[in-house]
Amino acid sequence: MGNSTTVTEFILMGLSDLPAVRFSLFAAFLLIYLITLVGNGTILLAIEVESHLHNPMYFFLTNLSLVDIFCPTATVPKMLENLLSENNVISFVGCILQLFFLVALAGTEGILLAVMGYDRYVAICNPLRYTVIMSKKLCLQMVAGTWITGFLNSLLHTVMTFSLPYCKSNRVNQYYCDIPPVLALSCASTYLAEMVVFVVGGIFGVGSFLVTLVSYAYIIPTILRIRSAEGKRKAFSTCASHLMVVSLFYGTTIFTYIRPSSSHHPDQDRLVSMLYGVITPMLNPLIYSLRNKEVKGALKRVTGVLNPLHCGTSFFQSPFLSFKAIHNLGLLKRRP
Repeated sequence: MGNSTTVTEFILMGLSDLPAVRFSLFAAFLLIYLITLVGNGTILLAIEVESHLHNPMYFFLTNLSLVDIFCPTATVPKMLENLLSENNVISFVGCILQLFFLVALAGTEGILLAVMGYDRYVAICNPLRYTVIMSKKLCLQMVAGTWITGFLNSLLHTVMTFSLPYCKSNRVNQYYCDIPPVLALSCASTYLAEMVVFVVGGIFGVGSFLVTLVSYAYIIPTILRIRSAEGKRKAFSTCASHLMVVSLFYGTTIFTYIRPSSSHHPDQDRLVSMLYGVITPMLNPLIYSLRNKEVKGALKRVTGVLNPLHCGTSFFQSPFLSFKAIHNLGLLKRRP
């Protein structure tokens, strides 16, 4: 790889070159990043200390929160550094690592959302067999397979992308290293690499989406047949959270990756990638805390500051654990 390229570093295109705007953007993205870390971290803590949340649904939600922590961490710290220093240079190896982890985490999240859809299908359509089907062993295998598949998929795309020679401009038309803007800098044909992205990415993306779609094709009629109003409300509540997250994820990632390179527009791509790479990980914990009564109650007990009727507002106004909540964590963990 080193012998086939004359490019030793890349220059990332910033979001703005104006000093005043750069400082405002730094403050805004730092706040969003901190909210993302605290929000997803609090959900992880709430699921850990609440024993009644130790079931497959929340086990998968734990992994989703981990992805939502790692995904912006792959890009946002470097972007914040660039906004402060006005030095947008990233090394060749740094670009490889950034692209690898970003694609790996995006792929992992897509497959994980499909697994969560299947879990909801079993819980609602086969409730009596739920604990038998969704055994601890199967859940661990599904999650391990999700992470392994996501990283192997990313390894393929990373090798295909950086095995090409780069001897043109080294200015990446994005604020981080991603497949489409990096491929645009190659001085060789990128047809094969683009087809691999389109075909393999399409198989995983469309396949995961179809699993989710088929799951809800069975889930929705089953919910409508539930006679109890409370049962319907609870089922719709847990499914609505998942569907909102699915819509956010697929709406942005498909638009970013599953389309021809000729339709890419730099400014448009930056906006869309910001939505799925920065904004969506921040919104996911808010969606689950607003729509899921059990998560809302767990967050209230853990933080000691949440109002059950205004969970979303309190969560972001008071994101840090109170001393009383920290003191009571040991008691929460021993709850039957």
